Amino acid sequence: MRANGSYEDLLAKYNLAEPDPAAVTKALGKYAETGGSSAKNSGGFTFDWGYFFSLFAHKDFWTATVTVLALSALAWSISTVLGMVVALGRQSRSRILRGVLGVYVWFFRALPLLVLLIFVYNAPQVIPELRVLIGSPFMAGLIALVLSETAYISEIHRGGLSAVAGGQGEAGRALGIPLGGVQRRIVIPQAFRVALPALGNELVTIIKLTSLVSAISLTEILLVGQRLYTQNFKVLETLLAVGVFYVMIVTVFDQALKLLERRLDVQRRGQRAKLGAATAAIDVIPQPEARVGTPHAGEPVLSVRDERKSYGDTEVLKGIDLDVHRGEVVAIIGPSGSGKTTLIRTLNAMESIDSGDVLFHGEPVGYVRGADGGIKPAPDRALAKTRARVGMVFQQFNLFPHKTVRENVTFAPDYLRPADRAAHAAEADLLLAKVGMEAHADKYPHQLSGGQQQRVAIARALAMDPEVLLFDEPTSALDPELVDEVLRVMTDLAAEGLTMVVVTHEMRFAREVADWVVFMDQGRIVEEGPAAEVFDAPEQDRTRKFLSRVRAAQ
Repeated sequence: MRANGSYEDLLAKYNLAEPDPAAVTKALGKYAETGGSSAKNSGGFTFDWGYFFSLFAHKDFWTATVTVLALSALAWSISTVLGMVVALGRQSRSRILRGVLGVYVWFFRALPLLVLLIFVYNAPQVIPELRVLIGSPFMAGLIALVLSETAYISEIHRGGLSAVAGGQGEAGRALGIPLGGVQRRIVIPQAFRVALPALGNELVTIIKLTSLVSAISLTEILLVGQRLYTQNFKVLETLLAVGVFYVMIVTVFDQALKLLERRLDVQRRGQRAKLGAATAAIDVIPQPEARVGTPHAGEPVLSVRDERKSYGDTEVLKGIDLDVHRGEVVAIIGPSGSGKTTLIRTLNAMESIDSGDVLFHGEPVGYVRGADGGIKPAPDRALAKTRARVGMVFQQFNLFPHKTVRENVTFAPDYLRPADRAAHAAEADLLLAKVGMEAHADKYPHQLSGGQQQRVAIARALAMDPEVLLFDEPTSALDPELVDEVLRVMTDLAAEGLTMVVVTHEMRFAREVADWVVFMDQGRIVEEGPAAEVFDAPEQDRTRKFLSRVRAAQ
């Protein structure tokens, strides 16, 4: 129990509870005089079982039990919601907000609940306007419990939020979902599922802490018991019954939480889906059509001008200039650490830029220029609209683990255009067939191989009908035997004329599929040109050395 200090002293000081502390002391003294028994005979202690069982028909006990149930459920539910708000606030970019919430958590975790209860109950004496809100011991107890428990539960939620992979939020934002939607529909559900066991334990703690609310004259289970044993001196029998009532309440809530955990258990749901799809067809990956080359000319869809980006003192991008034209495939190659991933992430503002320009149809991506020429972040909703048109497929798949394959594909269209859900489901089935995953539509991501997950990620990105699709090393996390199935899907998309920018270590793909190859090293574009020219007749010595090492490694 978190409360400190003497229970009897506080009751005597504020004269709030019944019975009077002196009566309790007298009862305990009488109990000691009888040798600690309810009755005295030649055999010593005799436990009054008849009286003990009669207490379970006592109306006041059941009324108090309902009070404890209501108080515990309300305090836990409200604190769980507010705790998530506090936990999210402590991740805010605002240092002031983080600081204020940090002080709140520190203060209310340090303050004994009993002191807080008495303070809240007596607050209307100092501020009479609070009497409307704190008009009863129940409301005073609820407010005090919520203030205290929100601080504890926010820390539980903070651990749950930390357990959600950062790529989950990025995947939602890359689909054009505003930040609020990403938090509500992707991050919070996963964080809540992770935190649920600890939240259940905190509920048990709240149930036991309700016994302290008798300090402000709320008739709960312990106070009913105290009133009885001060009259009949049957202390052990009464307190045992009190304990049984608390155990029953904890058991009811515990079973309800276990049921909720089972309903949220993706692994369990995944097993049912797996059994239902035991006879599903084997993957069929579409055969790619012959690639029709697109010259590096015409209408630029994406343009980069003198782009620079630093992390601390390390300059990662050093004046990048690049155009991506409609219908072409641009492959970005180069050694690790050359800035390839940073560059592609700036194309849809997953990373901000320090200076220069990244333009989509001539409009800045993820920033606005002030009157002084400086860069400021663009409004979240404006950026979300751009990202919906510039899709992205990540190295680590980043599928939403709490959603089925079909739900992953329909998630963004359903969120942004909820009136067309039926059409989105039909389109999702067509896209899954396109990438050879229609037989797995009702499975969960954990039931799929890496190659299958990446193909679902491609279908999810295509569901937004993007003008440009960015691929950040889409095969680097796959086993060698799974690489080809993803590359074949990408080749098929290229043959259809989809504009693509691909960061890749797959030189065969870059040579055979890409229209334009960009070689980067140390944050700069060292060489770029048609694939055949870059691979067969590179102009720069650095490019020749890189390609020769790659060929030797193969």
